[in-house]
Amino acid sequence: MTKSVPFTGDEKDSLYAALDRHREVVLWKLEGLDDEQLRRPMTPSGTNLLGLVKHLGGAELGWFCQTFGRETGPLPFDFEVDESDMRVEPHESTADILRFYARARAAADRTIAELALEDLGTSYSGRAVSLRWVLIHMTTETTRHAGHMDILRELIDGSTGDHDRS
Repeated sequence: MTKSVPFTGDEKDSLYAALDRHREVVLWKLEGLDDEQLRRPMTPSGTNLLGLVKHLGGAELGWFCQTFGRETGPLPFDFEVDESDMRVEPHESTADILRFYARARAAADRTIAELALEDLGTSYSGRAVSLRWVLIHMTTETTRHAGHMDILRELIDGSTGDHDRS
């Protein structure tokens, strides 16, 4: 069953539900594919499904944890190296990337649960941002990349959509 945003929920619950719905879409886009298909570069820049998941895990840790002064735990890339968060290295397994994404989501969920929408953190650019802003930003980021994943998945096996319709 696809998650949905409550029609009458409060603001924080609704923002969280929107983010979490698209997180689930990201994972659904991987279902039924083998390791080669998940790693296959599908664009001239080398974008692949698993790299997008790795990127989103880093984005969740960066925005929800670093912004609010919380620990990220070990990162499988260097934020200082361009595009390293999008590359799946040969030694990284699909399970490694999925565990990283799950860990990032869990850390983000703790931040969301513990802070109020008005609580402020400091972004990587030095700007003050609220948890509300971060939730909106990460929902946009996740939705954007879920759309990319939809196109990549269609190129791989013809599957489209944002949830299982069976």
